[in-house]
Amino acid sequence: MTLESLTFDNVWSRFPEDFFVRVAPTAWRETRVLDVSPTAALRLGLDIESIDPDRLAALMSGERLLAGMDPLAQKYTGHQFGTYNPALGDGRGLLLGEALTPHGPVDLHLKGAGQTPYSRFGDGRAVLRSSIREYLAGEAMSGLRIPTTQALAVAVNGEKVMRERVEPGATLLRLADSHVRFGHFEWLYQQQRHDDLERLMRHVIDRHRSDLAQHEAPMEAMFQDAVTRTAELIARWQAYGFVHAVMNTDNMSILGLTLDYGPYAFMDRYEPDLTPNHTDSSGRYAFDQQPGVALWNLTVLGQSLTPLIAVERLREILDSYEPTLQAAYAILMRARLGLETEQDDDGELIDAWLDLLARSRADFHRSFRALADQDVVGGLSLSEEIDDPGLADWLERYRRRLAMESRSETERLAAMRRVNPLYVLRTHLAQQVIEAAQAGDTVPLQTFRELLASPFEARPGMAAWSEAPPRNAPPVCLSCSS
Repeated sequence: MTLESLTFDNVWSRFPEDFFVRVAPTAWRETRVLDVSPTAALRLGLDIESIDPDRLAALMSGERLLAGMDPLAQKYTGHQFGTYNPALGDGRGLLLGEALTPHGPVDLHLKGAGQTPYSRFGDGRAVLRSSIREYLAGEAMSGLRIPTTQALAVAVNGEKVMRERVEPGATLLRLADSHVRFGHFEWLYQQQRHDDLERLMRHVIDRHRSDLAQHEAPMEAMFQDAVTRTAELIARWQAYGFVHAVMNTDNMSILGLTLDYGPYAFMDRYEPDLTPNHTDSSGRYAFDQQPGVALWNLTVLGQSLTPLIAVERLREILDSYEPTLQAAYAILMRARLGLETEQDDDGELIDAWLDLLARSRADFHRSFRALADQDVVGGLSLSEEIDDPGLADWLERYRRRLAMESRSETERLAAMRRVNPLYVLRTHLAQQVIEAAQAGDTVPLQTFRELLASPFEARPGMAAWSEAPPRNAPPVCLSCSS
């Protein structure tokens, strides 16, 4: 199937007129596609070889739409750093259309499409730096099997955009099963539009969770689905050391997708309180705060649904968040440590491992990978990664726990290598890719994208892409324009 053969069923454009504003994309000059994601193309049911780069560039420049597209900017609101903001909406991106694919409906969303009525004081543009970061993030999260939006392609254009400095302009063609956010429900609740609130809930059920339509209480089931998926999403973030850094309610997906990549970071040295957003002076969205913030956000969503669901039932559903999160996290962490069975004190073993990493400021990902690459039972140490006197005691405890497992060491190590990534989207490596792309070299972008899409298997000649930053490197600290 080709890009031009995509068909669209733009349900959102049939909502009440104040749910959106129709906006034509701004045409950007000299647009050039830098890379196309094969995994994202598959998500659309496209043959990547059939994608005409000139046609794709015309779409991403805003000059030419595909037949059936109906671009619009969605309206929503949300809590930003705990404060309700009624003036939100798509400020630099447009929902171009809702494509019908073999895998279900998929939104095509052009980021950097120009100003909209919701741009507030923004210019509606995107820069190459942030566009590459989001493009790679979608690949990395997908490779780690973490639910996410993803981008079909990233393109640079001839515009110059002012952020902290003047930067090349860019656009990103983002894909998502849906762009419905917690903030959509908050907006309708705050406006006391209860009929439209119900309409939106039924839309999400019918369009994206049709199995829930037969439930005796479909809207309760939908809220339970959102709570469960969000809990499982956060468990994956915590297990793989991902910090979103801007967990406002308008950045939370009703489908439990990772949405809106700004000053995100993957852990290098293990720092439980890592806060990569320099505007987050209080650490509200630090790594170790993410589970609690997600529950707070779900509580706000629950409040928005009180016209549709009894308060007591909402509370019962919210009470399921913590055990769901803990159970999902335990499964992931046991797998990362090579534990196939479950024992009562596994949680203590996991906590002790993380304490060891924190005390020694060890590299989060390389430490897990070292466990998967060494004969721990036979006595090889992790001293190259962890310099701490408590390592020997923890390894002895770990050996005793492994003795309770029935599978062979060969099977265990192979299983660990399937869940402990070698290639991680580290900030310093992303910066190298960005700088090369800004200089006109897209080979590093394509190489890193390929590695992140399949992060577990070592590739010959690619050792540099698995390197941690120097131990004396400054902490990751990014801006929201990232």
